[in-house]
Amino acid sequence: MYYFDYAATTPVPAAVAAAMVETLTEQFGNPSSQYPLGMAARDALAAHRAVLADTLGCSSDELFFTSCGTESDNWAIQAALHYGRHRGRHIITTAVEHSAVLEPCKFLAQQGYDVTFLKPDRHGKITVQQVEDALREDTVLVSIMSVNNETGNVYPVPEIARMLKARKSQALLHTDAVQMFLKLPLDVKQCGADLISISAHKIGGPKGIGALYISGAIQSKILPLLRGGGQERGLRSGTEATAQIAGFAKAAQLRAAQFDAIAEHTRTMQAYAKERLLSIPTMQLLGTPEAPHILCLSLPGYPSQNLVHDLGSQGICISAGSACHRGKPSHVVAALGLSKKESAGAFRISFSGETRREEIDALYSAVLTHKNTRFPML
Repeated sequence: MYYFDYAATTPVPAAVAAAMVETLTEQFGNPSSQYPLGMAARDALAAHRAVLADTLGCSSDELFFTSCGTESDNWAIQAALHYGRHRGRHIITTAVEHSAVLEPCKFLAQQGYDVTFLKPDRHGKITVQQVEDALREDTVLVSIMSVNNETGNVYPVPEIARMLKARKSQALLHTDAVQMFLKLPLDVKQCGADLISISAHKIGGPKGIGALYISGAIQSKILPLLRGGGQERGLRSGTEATAQIAGFAKAAQLRAAQFDAIAEHTRTMQAYAKERLLSIPTMQLLGTPEAPHILCLSLPGYPSQNLVHDLGSQGICISAGSACHRGKPSHVVAALGLSKKESAGAFRISFSGETRREEIDALYSAVLTHKNTRFPML
């Protein structure tokens, strides 16, 4: 099998699985229990939180565990709206956000909130000026992703944070950093966002665990997501998913130790894949792949769903867009203003530290064969 869908999910290294198994079978205490087994679990939980907080450059008290990136995004939006409820009902986001941000914002628009959906240019870019032009006195939330999960565009979140500060805006800034976390440098102080969402399974961790950074400056006014036993400092109650958290921390630790090497390798593989695949006649590059692990392309006239199925039957895994779309047309590609054939032919490949040139050569050959043996759409 040749796997080119690391932006959708990643395999779990043996060391991560081992950390989870140890937690499940030996350190299985409830962190809220007061006897030694529970206290040991609580200490381990604190250590895991510290590891992840260190990778973000924040305090452990500012990191809250969630069930996934989607929950982190939804919580951030809800928290920001409650925080600014007396100031207004205007939200600024983009038309190319992950569905975990886009769908809640669409729902809120139906509930009477005023939502501005910024559109990218043909190259997938969103500018600080667009955000500033949309900013109003009643804006309570700006939610702009750090890296687009389909095109690999990097959005200017730090610059947006500085602009909001210069404008003395009271709007909170949230960023979905799921595709940036441990793929590109990310430090909460440099980023400047009040709320940052991350996820484990994009970096070699298990599915079912994510986290939300909440700046200490706003925590006292944040509405709890779940009420109950008071876990996560009272903001998200529920017994902690200790095994998933252990896996998340171990994956982050491994990834951080190899950060530079992986970033350099994925950038090299991205460049090689871009060179090879763009040599196929009519192939087009979509977006601006500034992140090192994502490449979005289009073979106009050849529906990507057919390409995905054809290559999949040969053991080559690529994506027709975000895995969360389940085969539906991508709102990200649609927002680029492409022709029908260009949009229908869009597909995404993504890389990891394990990607090899021979795998890219196999992908190139399979795509070229597909093009030469399949009839294009009329």
